Amino acid sequence: MSVEENQVTFEEARKPLANLSDEELKDRFWQLAEQVVEPMLELGKKYTSPSIERSILLRMGFSSIEATEIVNQVLAHELMGKGAGHIVYRIAQENGLEIREAGLKLAEGEYWDQANTIFKGGK
Repeated sequence: MSVEENQVTFEEARKPLANLSDEELKDRFWQLAEQVVEPMLELGKKYTSPSIERSILLRMGFSSIEATEIVNQVLAHELMGKGAGHIVYRIAQENGLEIREAGLKLAEGEYWDQANTIFKGGK
């Protein structure tokens, strides 16, 4: 495409935006950004993997060995879709524990009845 053709394409694309204020342009930008990001957020909510969950736990301060054991427990209790970090966080909140302490307790097999109640309704 030549420079002239690019200029014509730009001018045509610019027409609907030409009369918008800076604030309206900003709002339009964020509307479009949300449209782009929303499908990725939906995928992130629906699909995860043990490696993603371990990565999240590592960023929460757990060692690789600790994160692996927490994820193994999450898998054993069929709660992967809820997110390992989310489970650790909720157990910490529910029991007045620090995040790290809650995660280590979960890795040791504690609090899983409570996690099942929170995330599966006691099933």
